[in-house]
Amino acid sequence: MARIQVSKAEMLKRTAFFKDLKPSKQGYVDTRIPEHERDTYNVIGRGVTEDPSLAPAITAAEGFNITYIGAEPGKGAALHDHPTVEVFVILTGKWAVYWGEEGENEIDVGPFDVVSLPVGVMRGFRNTGDDHAFLMAILGGDDSGYVDWSPSVLEKARNTGLDLGTDGNIVEKGIK
Repeated sequence: MARIQVSKAEMLKRTAFFKDLKPSKQGYVDTRIPEHERDTYNVIGRGVTEDPSLAPAITAAEGFNITYIGAEPGKGAALHDHPTVEVFVILTGKWAVYWGEEGENEIDVGPFDVVSLPVGVMRGFRNTGDDHAFLMAILGGDDSGYVDWSPSVLEKARNTGLDLGTDGNIVEKGIK
């Protein structure tokens, strides 16, 4: 393989400084449901974020996407699925990762634990600790597709005034 030279300016385009990341509080259709409020930081690639204004810090998604999620105790993502494998890496705190059609299965994980969820499995996660905590989500592919939400989650989201447009992004629909 031929080696290439990369300038510092070019490398800085491929660097995400956490202090500079701007989170979305409405990165997904479920984030107005109180137990699913969380901050989403797109680090590498857009991933499956449903907020079209949430630009990634590093735009070159070369085979994978990285997103940081920050949540208060008791909060996290509702049941969903992706067309790619999703890997959770716990950065801080205690989390529960749950899966199944109704979220009937659950494991507890902590810092540096890793959970790899296959395609076709409904999954979610929740901060089970006492403090605000972070996890990292890694999705495969340059284009990770869209989130497939549990029908009950979409119904609850619609009751908050959010829905998904045909492009897979959040749209305001007004509260029913």
